[in-house]
Amino acid sequence: MEITEKKIRFPMTEQEARTLRAGDYVYISGNVYVARDAAHARMQEALDRGDALPFDVKDNAVYYMGPSPARPGQVIGSAGPTTAGRMDKYAPRLIELGLRAMLGKGRRTDEVKEAARRCGCVYLATVGGAGALIAKCIKSSRVIAYEELGAEAVLEMTVEDLPAVVVLDCVGGDLYETEPAKYAR
Repeated sequence: MEITEKKIRFPMTEQEARTLRAGDYVYISGNVYVARDAAHARMQEALDRGDALPFDVKDNAVYYMGPSPARPGQVIGSAGPTTAGRMDKYAPRLIELGLRAMLGKGRRTDEVKEAARRCGCVYLATVGGAGALIAKCIKSSRVIAYEELGAEAVLEMTVEDLPAVVVLDCVGGDLYETEPAKYAR
């Protein structure tokens, strides 16, 4: 497997997402949206009612992250990933609406993988435990929806060169499937 480093920017087209391969290192810039369990449940309810989402998911990225409070002089506190699997019951619908990338940690269900392949969405892993370092890549952050949810509110963040690894690509590559076998005895 040839591993490359790429700079990507959001919003990102489907064509651009389809060039990424599992194992690629990426540096993300642009706007990324933050949403976790409670926000995803609210977005699902909005879609069920026929209401608009708090942001346009088409060609955008959602980071599964619960930020800690910012210290004085900081944009945001620690910004490490949360387990993506908790959003798996919501993700296929957002992918079908044009979501281009998801950021988090941990395995994804077959339904998420199939939707990602079919619709041109990638799953990017950020490093758990490196939230303070990731926070340095966040240049601005603001709540855009569901403020009453506190740390689970939807945020819009501007990021610069946020590091991640493509874990799931649009052609079926899945590092959680292929890599463990390389280290088994």
